[in-house]
Amino acid sequence: MKEKAIYPWVVVGLLWLVGVLNYLDRQMLSTMKPSMMVDIAELAKAESFGRLMAIFLWIYALMSPISGIIADRINRKWLIVGSLFTWSSVTLGMGFAQTFDQLYVLRAIMGISEAFYIPAGLSLIADYHLGKTRSFAIGIHTTGIYLGQALGGFGATIATKLSWHSTFFLFGIIGMVYSFILLFFLKEKKTYKVESTERSSFKTELSMAFNAFRILFGNVAFWVLLFYFSAPSLPGWAVKNWVPTLFSETLHLDMSEAGPLATMTTALASLAGVLLGGYVSDRWSQHNLKGRIYTGVIGLALTIPALFLLGYGSGFGFILLGGLCFGLGFGIFDVNNMPILCQFVSSRYRATGYGLMNLVGISAGAAITSFMGKSADAGNMRHDFAKLTIVVAIAIILQLVTLHPKTINKTEA
Repeated sequence: MKEKAIYPWVVVGLLWLVGVLNYLDRQMLSTMKPSMMVDIAELAKAESFGRLMAIFLWIYALMSPISGIIADRINRKWLIVGSLFTWSSVTLGMGFAQTFDQLYVLRAIMGISEAFYIPAGLSLIADYHLGKTRSFAIGIHTTGIYLGQALGGFGATIATKLSWHSTFFLFGIIGMVYSFILLFFLKEKKTYKVESTERSSFKTELSMAFNAFRILFGNVAFWVLLFYFSAPSLPGWAVKNWVPTLFSETLHLDMSEAGPLATMTTALASLAGVLLGGYVSDRWSQHNLKGRIYTGVIGLALTIPALFLLGYGSGFGFILLGGLCFGLGFGIFDVNNMPILCQFVSSRYRATGYGLMNLVGISAGAAITSFMGKSADAGNMRHDFAKLTIVVAIAIILQLVTLHPKTINKTEA
């Protein structure tokens, strides 16, 4: 009994480091641009760099629903291990890249491999943790994601001490080794039975996938969740990919200093936000079924003044406060996405549902990443940051008005 009580938290711990590597490997490129463009001249242009960041997001988005369908149908342990090993191998390979085109292809492959992790990982944690601990468990896991984002800011710092090639080599090897550790310690736990006869043919699998889409898209609440998830992704990805540049230009800092400052400011604030948001949400939802929704709304509301500070603030104090406020609010919002989904979608379709949410959210992120690259070249980035408050406000209103959960944990299809 003691082992059964402890292992759900062991799963969170095992996947926590996967979350760290998932975001560290994708994020450190955003701060290593100055080191890399010495060898790869195309990176000197912001629009080209935006394309490099965006291709990852577009591929990641398109693969997310497919990864969700697969995660709902097969053993998620093997999906997670394979995903980690593959993207770590790609990270290692980026250290050998010599041209922009090679980097572009590798970022696309990374988008494919990393897309298989989040739907599988979060749905596995949700199956191990029911209502009373779900948000906090996902919150602990999400701290790994934000820590990975923060550590990614040190890519430029490590690259100046070693080289950008060695930085990719180092973290690629770490991930590949850790994938073998997961083989021995991570266990699957499906809360529903997948009959072997259901996996008898491609036609059957395709039919099951369309049935999952039919059920999800027949749920009005799921449509609302798609918008609620995608709207904050616009400022969310803009901050992840372009705030280091904004800090560098606004505060007149070298990227080796601005990168860690920007990512540590937003990521560590988000780390605090996911723990606070998870704790509050779990307790509020025990007394009010909309507790998770209200918690997420509070988080999104905090990002509105943050975006104004990042866009129009002048001086170190205002910019830093904007980064902290955005990180805290986004963390509170982010930690409650899967728990809210669990109130409207049964466990059989949660990975698929989250994959679809990733599709719209990451697509929005890819669009804003490319847009911000052009905005940076035109000198309009700070103003465009502030304008993103409009979509956040719409998402808050829509969620409050339309989402009315009937249970803390939906079990039937």
